[in-house]
Amino acid sequence: MIGRFIQQQRTRRKMTQKYLASKLGISRSTYKRIEYGKRDLTLHEAEKLALIFEMSLKNLLEKEEPRVLAGDGKEPVEQPVEVQIRITEKSLDKFRQVLLYILHEVGARPAVGETVLHKLLYFIDFDYYERYRENLMGLTYIKDYHGPVPVEFAPLVEEMEEKRELAAVRSDHFKDPQKKYLPLIEPALEILSAREIKHVDSVLLRFSGKDTAAMKKYSSLDSPWEAAEYGKPLSYDNVFYRQDRFSVRE
Repeated sequence: MIGRFIQQQRTRRKMTQKYLASKLGISRSTYKRIEYGKRDLTLHEAEKLALIFEMSLKNLLEKEEPRVLAGDGKEPVEQPVEVQIRITEKSLDKFRQVLLYILHEVGARPAVGETVLHKLLYFIDFDYYERYRENLMGLTYIKDYHGPVPVEFAPLVEEMEEKRELAAVRSDHFKDPQKKYLPLIEPALEILSAREIKHVDSVLLRFSGKDTAAMKKYSSLDSPWEAAEYGKPLSYDNVFYRQDRFSVRE
């Protein structure tokens, strides 16, 4: 379990649970649930822990000690990943409305859990950039073993839950645990242009028949994902090197 690995790293550095909880912005009881494997670690929290433990996000997620460089064994370990957040307040509001719109349109479908939402957001952002050379939301996506994952997703969803804009529910999809989100308010579509709404609709239609496994596999074959290193951000500019089956340029 990753919780046990985190506990080992904390103990080795003589850090208290209270200290790490404060660094993550959560209560000690919530932090304890992470170590005991009773609560999932969000990507935002994992990124913070990797920096605190002075290791890469990849090392943390794979539960591996940082690799020591060749030599006498005294060289510095692999440096932690620094994910640059490029999103603006305006784009963050668009992100909120796009997410609510997705949940209203396809959120009730059995396969549309958190993992599928990550991939839908990825294709909405990267397809739009390829087609118009502009950002729609402009989220920062990192290369994860499950495909592209938007860094801003976890903190925004947590904020939306607190504001009662959506609710998270646990369910099973073909006996696999799944986290789904239910919209509690209507999206403010006036924030999005007609072109942006049309684009979102085209992505939802394009992937309407794909389940979680298919979305993971398909997104991991796209050029931006292939060109990136694990735990590091995907470059938007790599959409211009896409294979024909991924390209949306006319």
